[in-house]
Amino acid sequence: MEDLTLRWLLGQAVSFTALALCIVAFSSKRDDRLFVILVFANVAFAAQFALFQSWVASGISALIVLRIVLARRYPRHTGIMATVLIATLAIAALTWSGPEDIPALAAGLLGTYGMFMLRGIAMRALLASAAFCWIISNLLAGSIGGTIAETLIFLTNVVTMWRLKRDAVLHGV
Repeated sequence: MEDLTLRWLLGQAVSFTALALCIVAFSSKRDDRLFVILVFANVAFAAQFALFQSWVASGISALIVLRIVLARRYPRHTGIMATVLIATLAIAALTWSGPEDIPALAAGLLGTYGMFMLRGIAMRALLASAAFCWIISNLLAGSIGGTIAETLIFLTNVVTMWRLKRDAVLHGV
């Protein structure tokens, strides 16, 4: 058990904090509440990935904090979205360590498009795809809590999409 360093233990603890925040966020049917809670969750994910020395994932998670704020303030703004996509690619280029960084990059790109251009079920479907990429990133980083968090985020997104669809049918929307 040579992996049981203080840094590793802190990374696991921070990832479980992110887990709790993400479940609360993705179970919300209100997009505004989802965005606000995701800011705090992504600060935790950025710290977790830094503790696991997964720099592309850490950098993109930190950028996601800004992306959430911008997507909330400037929904469907293609110029700002393009700037965030370019920043995501720049972070990946500057911190790239190999093919293990591909899932984090894919997650950052998918999530950016989804948050800027989509709402409701469509947004959550793309965020579920990004969560699948984050599952892989967490597995590669060795994060137990992060892997569980993103798996639950994926499943919570699927359930919330079902709830939104059910509400639309019940209310004739």
